[in-house]
This record gives sequence, C-alpha cells and structure tokens, in this order.
Amino acid sequence: MTIEEFEVLAAKALRRLPRQFRARLDNVILTVQAAPSRAQARRFGAGLLGLYEGVPNTERGTWYSGAMPDKITLFMKNIEKAAGGDGRVEAQIRHVVMHEIAHYFGMDDDELIEKGLY
Repeated sequence: MTIEEFEVLAAKALRRLPRQFRARLDNVILTVQAAPSRAQARRFGAGLLGLYEGVPNTERGTWYSGAMPDKITLFMKNIEKAAGGDGRVEAQIRHVVMHEIAHYFGMDDDELIEKGLY
C-alpha cells in the first residue's frame, strides 16, 4: 500500500468518527509517517502504531489561545504489520485513530471500551 492510499483510509477513519467527537475536534491535525523516528521508537517502542502530541482538550485553559495544532501521527508500516493483511488495515487504522483521539479528549482505552467505541 502506498502512503497516499493509507492517507485516504486515515481520512476516511476521521470522517467516520462518532459525531460527538468530530464536532468537538479543534486545532488538531492527522499525519502519516512510514515508521516512528529513532527517538520515538526508543521512547515508546519500535512497534508504535500511533502517537498523540499535544494538550488534551480537558487540560486546555484560557492560556491555550494561539497554540500550534495538536498532532496525531499514524505509523503506516507498524499498522500494516499489526493488521496482518490488507483486508484488515482499514479496521486497524480506525482503531488507532480512535485510540489517539481518545488521548485528545483525555480518555483512556477503558473509557473507549465502556462507551462501545472500540
């Protein structure tokens, strides 16, 4: 799969987020990289699927004006490997996007499972 094809699937995953999340996304971008950088791999593990970098929505205050966008990065090669085949890549992307969006909203995996979003 090319990075462009992967980006199309990532954009589709964003569009398919539940409305309550899509409507509240603000100042966040989604990017795709082939693999984590050496520093990211050292810090979070070589198998890192996605990474949220920013200030969770729940922690933003009046000081948050004019901030650079939060960033969600998907790591294509690791997601493809975790998916185990092209037919499951789209589902794996959706799962990772939900996981990283949860960080944006200050949620953890348990809350996602509890809300039936995983």
